Amino acid sequence: MAGKGNTVSKVYEIVSPFAEELGLEIWDIRFVKEGTDWYLRIFIDKDGGVSIDDCVDLTHAITKPLDEADPIAQSYLLEVSSPGVERELITDSHFEKYIGAKIIMRLIRPIEKVRDFNGVLKAYSNGEITVSLPDGNEITVTKKDTSYVKLDDFDINDFLNK
Repeated sequence: MAGKGNTVSKVYEIVSPFAEELGLEIWDIRFVKEGTDWYLRIFIDKDGGVSIDDCVDLTHAITKPLDEADPIAQSYLLEVSSPGVERELITDSHFEKYIGAKIIMRLIRPIEKVRDFNGVLKAYSNGEITVSLPDGNEITVTKKDTSYVKLDDFDINDFLNK
């Protein structure tokens, strides 16, 4: 989960039982400042995809418990949404779930002057990501050396329908 650790952890504890009850998975929670406004973004997922009704249902379910628990001192805007098709892989379970899927990966520091890679997520273990590249080679990097790893939105439906 991205964002401020304590705040995100507290929010997760509050909202996860409601998400489970609705058959939803918390994909990520981010508490971020944009301009002068703070945003609490809760990304949800479920098999078959997330609908607008799922977002509305979770928003209604968690608004009062969040207000009562008051885990965030300042005012903020609450957003509940799908992580999207080009979702970022963040947790170990995200990587494990999508082994075999096409991904896009950006490194913090380039390897041989190359920072962006795409290919198939071949393996993930102990924070190491192995990607099979289109030219037949493989690259293995640590998760901490990546800026992001996202699903390739052009091919995810093929992967999910296997």
